[in-house]
Amino acid sequence: MAPLENVRLAEHCTLGVGGPARFFVEARDEAAVLEALDWARARRVPIRVLGGGSNLVVADEGIDGLVLKIALRGIDTREAHGVVELTAAAGEPWDELVRLCVEHGWAGFECLSGIPGLVGATPMQNVGAYGQEVSETVILVRALDTCTRRIMTFENRECRFGYRDSMFRSDEPGRYVILSVSYRLRPRGSATVRYADVDKDLAARGIARPSLTEVRASVIAIRRSKSMVLDDPGDPNRRSCGSFFLNPIVDAAQADRVTARAADPGMPRWPQADGRVKLSAAWLIERAGFARGERAGAVGLSSRHTLAIVAHDGARTADVLAFARRVQDQVEQRFGVRLAPEPVIWGVA
Repeated sequence: MAPLENVRLAEHCTLGVGGPARFFVEARDEAAVLEALDWARARRVPIRVLGGGSNLVVADEGIDGLVLKIALRGIDTREAHGVVELTAAAGEPWDELVRLCVEHGWAGFECLSGIPGLVGATPMQNVGAYGQEVSETVILVRALDTCTRRIMTFENRECRFGYRDSMFRSDEPGRYVILSVSYRLRPRGSATVRYADVDKDLAARGIARPSLTEVRASVIAIRRSKSMVLDDPGDPNRRSCGSFFLNPIVDAAQADRVTARAADPGMPRWPQADGRVKLSAAWLIERAGFARGERAGAVGLSSRHTLAIVAHDGARTADVLAFARRVQDQVEQRFGVRLAPEPVIWGVA
């Protein structure tokens, strides 16, 4: 294996900022993944795994190691006992897979339409939107353990899924290279409508009993209205990671304190099964004094969505992170809650 050297990672990330990878290789099959791991081990070079780059921030200094871009492709399906079991390689584009499933009438992914990135990222951060999460459909995750060089299989419960989280992301980040994911879908299943914006869009179109295709269309329309579908090169908000901050989940007492500080009984609050309360990061950001489209030099908030930080021409990673810290600081001062970033951040202490 002969990796490329000094490859600009900004070109592999939707944010469009970040320095180079000292070494870079694209793996199109599992043998190439193992070969890259062995190459890095032999030279004592750290290895990082890159997917679609839609949830990643790379330091301006770049990465002094081997960046392994996952490009494994392949989809296998099997229908039996009233379900469809679908296995997709980690490098399959996520939204293309969602479209395929919707076209076949397989329910379970329709609300996850329009999300950029690859299949391998979906169990890592338990991708979710508009009332669905992949944890509802994941059966198995096949992954290479970089410590033992063994290929492991994890069942759903072993993945320890949480809100935008899993054991792959939080417990031992970087240890596992996801190779494929298996999902269980519902053939001829009814569409999921659990989210007010989706319900509102469907109602505006006069649709009372939506099909999977109609729910997918609504979700994509909503995401596009927020510049969250990255298919328009002319969109000034396109260079982002999508939502930059997680919705904070706090205990009930802290939620009450935040509500008191807000002095607004209409503050969004979503009780969780464990007794905690999820708050709206976008609402907190706006009430802390930020407006859509607000900028500091070459970085600012999206003009369509308060949660997205946009890198305009001339931006650097340091500028993005400085702006993010300013948002975090102001929200914390106003409400006593520290927002956590959603994207993975490479090379920054």
